[in-house]
This record gives sequence, structure tokens and C-alpha cells, in this order.
Amino acid sequence: MPANTTMTPWDRVTVARHPQRPRALDFVGDLCDDFIELHGDRQLSDDRALIGGVATFRGRSIMVLGNQKGRNTRENLERNFGMARPQGYRKALRLMRHAEKFRLPLINFIDIPGADPGPTSEEHGQAMAIADNIHALADLEVPTIAIVIGEGGSGGALALGVADRVLMLENSVYTVASPEASASILWKDATQAPAAAAAMRITAPELLDFELIDAIIAESPPAHEDTAKAIAATGDAIEQHLSELEDVLAGEYGLQTLLDLRYQKYRKIGRWQETSKP
Repeated sequence: MPANTTMTPWDRVTVARHPQRPRALDFVGDLCDDFIELHGDRQLSDDRALIGGVATFRGRSIMVLGNQKGRNTRENLERNFGMARPQGYRKALRLMRHAEKFRLPLINFIDIPGADPGPTSEEHGQAMAIADNIHALADLEVPTIAIVIGEGGSGGALALGVADRVLMLENSVYTVASPEASASILWKDATQAPAAAAAMRITAPELLDFELIDAIIAESPPAHEDTAKAIAATGDAIEQHLSELEDVLAGEYGLQTLLDLRYQKYRKIGRWQETSKP
């Protein structure tokens, strides 16, 4: 997909955070039939910042998970601005295992500035909850697809992002830390966020060049200006990649091949080779 070269990385951060950008439940509502939301981590409570449930996607039964931000201040307070707590990640893990048990492909919609950083979340095991999800996704015995639809921030995003295929909407971002946090660390000045966004290589075209993601879903115009078009394009991309993963499962070695390809995908991330200058 040709990249829009007129937008700076900071422009894309701004668009990724637009309050009218489609949320996870918008994608689920438009792309899936018979969605039944499932609640609770069976230990503490339900977390409305992370939604999940079973649904039908173009004739297939699937499990869907997603970070859910609000549209206004009230909704964002209810959803904790999309920042999942440990109980949200434990709910996600429960639903991942449910998907594995019933052989349901897993589709994850990522849109999170970062996992909840509060002391209560730390006391309840935030780091372990995220680590458990990453560990589970690494060898989950069903096809998995993750789509970054807005912000993909830090470990909060990785907890849904270790998938067979990782896709990004053109104006989404995927980063180890927010540009503001990075600028505060590197330059002790959060106003340097635009410079940090450029230096960190967090946009979809850059991440595709680094082979950290598998495909870009075009946004023309941006998703908040034509939501229906962006969601339809996302549905087509999911169907394409899910069909390819189903073909892998139907092959001679089936599940083992799927797991081997996933292993190889993440083992090669970060490889770098320098050649000597003549």
C-alpha cells in the first residue's frame, strides 16, 4: 500500500488519538454478527477497558478481544481511557483459553495508550498479567490476528499483539512508550514529543519496512472521516489473512506449522546486520 508521505509521524499520532476515530466495539458491531460479550476475570472483577466475546465473522465463529476507549469524558472514565487493568488482562487470558478449547480463531483490536499504571493495578499484578498473556499468545493453538486501530502503546498493547499476523491501520501508531514519555526520558521535556515520534519510528509504513508488522490497511480519508470505509477495509484484510492461516492449518503438518511460523516470526524481530564500508 503506498504510504501517505505528506503526514509527519506526529500528525499520525494526532490522528490515531482523534476522539471520533472508530473504537473496538465499532469494528465488532459492523464486522461481526451475534456478538456476545463475556465479562469478568473470575478472580476480582470485570474491566470495561478491555472487551471480549464470541461472534460470527463472515460465516466463521471467532473470539474477539479489544481495548475500548470512550467517546467523551464520562465514557472514558468508565473505560479508564482504554487503559486495561490486571483483571482486564486476566479476562482476556480466560477468553484466549476458551478460544483454544473450542478452536475459535482469535481477533484482537488494539487501541491503548498503555496499561493502567496506577498503584492498585501494580498491587494486583499488572506486570504478571501482561506477561501471562504474551506467554499464552506465543503458543496459542488457534490462528491469531491483531489489528492496531489507533494507539498501540507499550506492554498494554503487546498483551494482545503477539499474533500470527499483525496489521495496522495507516494512521495508527505502535510504540514501546508514548512520544511524550520518551521525550521526558530522553530530553527531560515532554514538548519534544514530535521529535520523539519521528525518532522512534512508530508509524505503520516505518514498522512495515522493519518487518515488525505484516500489512497496512489503507485510510483514505482518515478513519474518523469515513468510518464505514475503514471498517470495511479492515474486514477484508482480516478475511484475507485469516483465510491464509486456515490454509496453513489445512496443510500436511497443520497446527505444528502454524506454531513454527509464529515462532520464527518473533525470533527474527530485531535482527540487524551491518556491512563494512569499502
